Amino acid sequence: MSIIKLNNNGVKNATAFGSITGLGSMTFIKKLTASGSSTLSFVDGASGVVLDNTYKEYLFTFNNIHPSASSNFTFQVSIDSGSNYNVAMTTTVFSAYHYENDGGTALFYNAAIDQAQGTAFQELGKASTDNDSCCGGTLNLFSPSSDTFVKHFIGNVEFVTLDASSNPYSMNHLSAGYANTTSAVDAIQFKMSSGNFDGDICLYGIA
Repeated sequence: MSIIKLNNNGVKNATAFGSITGLGSMTFIKKLTASGSSTLSFVDGASGVVLDNTYKEYLFTFNNIHPSASSNFTFQVSIDSGSNYNVAMTTTVFSAYHYENDGGTALFYNAAIDQAQGTAFQELGKASTDNDSCCGGTLNLFSPSSDTFVKHFIGNVEFVTLDASSNPYSMNHLSAGYANTTSAVDAIQFKMSSGNFDGDICLYGIA
């Protein structure tokens, strides 16, 4: 059975999934590894990082982010090559959780961690210091080099953490919003709200 792909108002027939290329192709750019690190920063033009108009969408993946102190995994962007990470953001967050002991579940709008023109680092997830506690997920950043539009993002992070009584639970933050600037975003920084962390963050460009 053939597969049809629309591309620039044309039609292309393919006989295998592997033969479909072009639209939405993803290119690996850079991997940063945290090992007791306070921050990881991707700055356009530094150490092989591309974060400009080469791609209209950038994808960050988070793997086994594990903190030195129970805290929040956060990010902010920069319009001055990383000299400052304080761009005003308006954000929205939905969260869902399920306890390991099946003691509770919920799905709710998380007003405690959204921002309305805030310049703080935006929470994406969290984790405790338990050996098996970590977080992982993705962040999509759209058209960061635009000098016309604000910079939209969507984050999806899953994590395991503990409540005040040390009961473990699985939680997901689905966050979205925009950095309210028409200047080009040329750097992004990730950090915990407290302490250092281990883990990998990879950057991809999406055509």
